[in-house]
Amino acid sequence: MLVLGSMTASAITAPASGTFAFDLYDVAVNDMLKGPVGFVGGLAAIVLSAVQITKNWMLAAGGVLGGTAMIKADSITTSLGMII
Repeated sequence: MLVLGSMTASAITAPASGTFAFDLYDVAVNDMLKGPVGFVGGLAAIVLSAVQITKNWMLAAGGVLGGTAMIKADSITTSLGMII
């Protein structure tokens, strides 16, 4: 347990323009997740889960968490840590 506590974690940085796979990141994260597609998808998941909460509250809670994660996916993408 002590070994895991002593390791450092570093976050992913968004790629700069012109670097490897920037176009893929730009389309996937900037255009889709940060754009209207990600917002509408996340909001639709939250609303549909709220409607279904009386039938199966555990499934609805998962939908709300998933919708929230979809709305905040751009910040989640760059804040995930990796142990080195």
